[in-house]
Amino acid sequence: MILVTGGAGFIGSHVVDALLAAGHPVRVLDRQAGEHLDPRAELVLGDVRDPVAVQSAVSGVEHFLHHAAMVGLGTGIEDVADYAAHNDLGTAVLLRALAREGLRGRLVLASSMVVYGEGRYACDDHGIVRPPPRVRRDLDAGRFDPPCPRCGRPLRPRPVPEDAASDPRNVYAATKLHQEHLASAFARETGVATTALRYHNVFGPRMPRDTPYAGVVSIFASALAAGRAPQVFEDGGQLRDFVHVRDVARANLLALDAPPGVYNVCSGAPRSVGDLARELWAAHGNGAPPPEVTGRYRLGDVRHVFADPALARERLGFAAREDAGTRIAA
Repeated sequence: MILVTGGAGFIGSHVVDALLAAGHPVRVLDRQAGEHLDPRAELVLGDVRDPVAVQSAVSGVEHFLHHAAMVGLGTGIEDVADYAAHNDLGTAVLLRALAREGLRGRLVLASSMVVYGEGRYACDDHGIVRPPPRVRRDLDAGRFDPPCPRCGRPLRPRPVPEDAASDPRNVYAATKLHQEHLASAFARETGVATTALRYHNVFGPRMPRDTPYAGVVSIFASALAAGRAPQVFEDGGQLRDFVHVRDVARANLLALDAPPGVYNVCSGAPRSVGDLARELWAAHGNGAPPPEVTGRYRLGDVRHVFADPALARERLGFAAREDAGTRIAA
């Protein structure tokens, strides 16, 4: 039996589909059934913070895939206690129950590229450098790209590998990194092979809509569906990696047999947020106005972060197959 927490949600339900298609029996722990959950999966209704529901869900489990989480930047620092409770306390309750159950299979954690903070940058004079967090003064003036912290010259964004230093720059990112730390401690204490999959910007069918906790593709799609112009923050030049949810689900299957570790789950083809908005509008605009570049910003956002896919290709056997362009619903 494979337990998938959050298995009725956007990514989790696709993971459940992939597991069932591969012939695995699946149990789901989620607070709601969800309209997309395959009825062949056994459902345990409950919260990951509830020891009684968790102990019931982990009984007889061979492998554990952890997708239950509060995601996105949310509405600001007011969300800090909720993020810590859902992501950190919930993970701790689950790991304690799995230790008591004597888990001997695999643990796969749905982590995120947000643990890196800013991505990797190179200075022509000083090589690889790590810029400090951006400040309001520069953002208000439209200076969105961080300069070299040593000479102040422009930097070139580079793909970020898994061994880059972690530097979470918002509450959600801090909780995702703590989840990784908790999982690593669990692995050391129990000997359970543990893998953290650092998802980049996931898109595809069943994306959440009309919520401040959704990703940028969902936000743009919601605007277009409502006939509104997508609102592009900053100058639209920020670079991200967009990976299809079916590729993400396949990475979870591969992680059950591949060497444990930390892997970027990405397309390997970065694009700017502004380009993405224009591509989505051209393909799915349905009469909506074109994207509007607003110059607004969120202090918890980073400028550029996109992944190096080499390690996942080499050790996980993963390479994205789905087009990361305009197929937001396919």
